[in-house]
Amino acid sequence: MDEHPLLVGRRLYLCTPDRPDLPGFLAACARGGVDLVQLREKHLEARPLLRRAELAAAVCRDLGVPFVLNDRPDLALESGADGVHVGQDDAPASLCRRLLGPDGLIGLSTHAPDQLAAAADEPVDYTSVGPVVATPTKPGRSGVGLGYVTHAARHATRPVFVTGGASPASVPAIVAAGGRRIVVVRWLTEAAEPEAAARALLSALDRAVAAASEPGTGGPSRPSRR
Repeated sequence: MDEHPLLVGRRLYLCTPDRPDLPGFLAACARGGVDLVQLREKHLEARPLLRRAELAAAVCRDLGVPFVLNDRPDLALESGADGVHVGQDDAPASLCRRLLGPDGLIGLSTHAPDQLAAAADEPVDYTSVGPVVATPTKPGRSGVGLGYVTHAARHATRPVFVTGGASPASVPAIVAAGGRRIVVVRWLTEAAEPEAAARALLSALDRAVAAASEPGTGGPSRPSRR
């Protein structure tokens, strides 16, 4: 299968909780280079979450940035989101596909090689791998390390987004391990100037990818996408 049209060229994936300034925050991040957005809010009941998802979907639509909702394929459908992102213990990808149809964008979190292998048989469009390091956004989950990034770069049959502690300082090691697309949380959600922070992160990613592409630099071999 071909790569989902909404994923083509997408490299900087923002995962954010709800916040009072959500529209302005999303716009600033998009100006800085964020090109995919997930709303991951664990503390709202269904109806309040639906209202915030509808708002985020409308903002992202105006920005030309795909929007996915975490965990809830039903609310993703109702809110007008482009898709949903689920974890290993959330709604099955098969259910998400039935609800969202063939064009819905579906992502799946993976944390180990066996989960990545299983994802190849699921109706998902991309996987996330990580977290590379332990992070407060995933309490109780230890870091998987860069070795899993390299494994995913070599063996994944879907586009891969690397999660866990993304910052300009950490991106070169992620890219050296084989990552080319990253998920960012705290570097942007805690930034005083999200647009500038996103721009700095994307610049670091561009530099690292360019350096990794120079002849003689080596790096993990990667299969063609899907």
